[in-house]
Amino acid sequence: MTNEQAIAVAIDNFYAALNILFTGNSQPMKDVWSHAEDVTYMGPDGLYLVGWNMIEQMWNSVAAIRLGGRVNPQQLHTVIGSDMALITCVEIGENEVDGKVEAVSIRSSTAFHQRQGAWKVIAHQTDLLKYMS
Repeated sequence: MTNEQAIAVAIDNFYAALNILFTGNSQPMKDVWSHAEDVTYMGPDGLYLVGWNMIEQMWNSVAAIRLGGRVNPQQLHTVIGSDMALITCVEIGENEVDGKVEAVSIRSSTAFHQRQGAWKVIAHQTDLLKYMS
């Protein structure tokens, strides 16, 4: 499989994991991330986290909220190197908060690193969502 094909799979897996997270299951999201201490997260909740232990706890907390809905990447742009890749996009969709549907339309960047033969997320950053921050 070429790097381009592998990154396409990694992107699909990341967004599938995100949408599964909204149902309350954090395991697929944990599976797509590197578990290293140099990973970073700056998400729609305003958090800035460094290191897998903090990020794993955050994914567990987000799963417990069970936001519902679905988010998908639009205007996807991918840059691929030999062992790193960066995607930028607009995440479009909706979540449910306290029974109310909330629109999602935020800019997002996600970095992947090939470690031990697998492409894993090492950084994720998005705009803020008012209902998350």
